[in-house]
Amino acid sequence: MCADQPPQGSSGPPNDHPKGATLIRNQACPRSRRPAWRETAKNISVSDGQHPLTDEEFRYIFGKVPRLTVEIVVKSNDGVLLTLRNIEPCKGLWHLPGGTVQFGEKLTAAVQRIAKRELGVDVSATKLLGYIEYPSHYESGLDSPVGIAFDVVGYAGKVRLNDEAEESCWFTNLPPEMHREQSDFLRSILP
Repeated sequence: MCADQPPQGSSGPPNDHPKGATLIRNQACPRSRRPAWRETAKNISVSDGQHPLTDEEFRYIFGKVPRLTVEIVVKSNDGVLLTLRNIEPCKGLWHLPGGTVQFGEKLTAAVQRIAKRELGVDVSATKLLGYIEYPSHYESGLDSPVGIAFDVVGYAGKVRLNDEAEESCWFTNLPPEMHREQSDFLRSILP
């Protein structure tokens, strides 16, 4: 990636760059001929539970490219586990727990992280189910997520929700007040 300016926080000279940014040796931005900078992935932590982007960065980036998410499907004899969203977007709708995959994070690690954060369970085994595209987000002026859905076939612990969900429930019949694309997906895979 090249930039007309060094990353924010740098005053300019090649040896005076901010932590987390490196000069791309022998490369320059074709337009300005200034040295090219890039953020180094090794300085981004995905294990601390904190989102590595500010709200402004999140909106800017995912307003231009699709956002990769994981969707967590937990099934039992009682049905499929859904949570009632307590945050925007889609507040008040039943949905599959899930969230954004962080840079450099493996998909199964994202499932484990998000299941621990949103449901309080430790995932030990998953099975890939498919993908969910979310045109309703794009049509509503939000972002353009693509969710990779995983069946959680092994986990330990009792479901304990965080503040992102108002409640959880097992459904044998999907509720009408549910995220449209997730409802369509679940109807396609459930017996």
